[in-house]
Amino acid sequence: MDEMTRLKAEAAAFRGLVAHLQNRTDVQNIDIMNTAGFCRNCLAKWYRAAAEHYGVAMTYEQAQEEVYGMPIGDWKAKHQKPASPEQEQMFEASKPLHAKITVVE
Repeated sequence: MDEMTRLKAEAAAFRGLVAHLQNRTDVQNIDIMNTAGFCRNCLAKWYRAAAEHYGVAMTYEQAQEEVYGMPIGDWKAKHQKPASPEQEQMFEASKPLHAKITVVE
């Protein structure tokens, strides 16, 4: 695969993942973190890090809005539920497996 096609495919895959997560508002970030080690906020952090790597200034809140499809406060008010003690315990136990935010070229 040539470089431009690879970049387009990767961008399309990212957009597909973001669209899927925007559609699945029933899935809580803590559940994604506990099972996969990343969540919507991690995607926003990766997005911001990549934008800044390529010279585009972006706040974390702007990156979150791109990933969530709305301001984070609105998303939390509409969709976020309190974490259970079990979810919080699993989150703490799984911290060594959580994603590291870096730019991969």
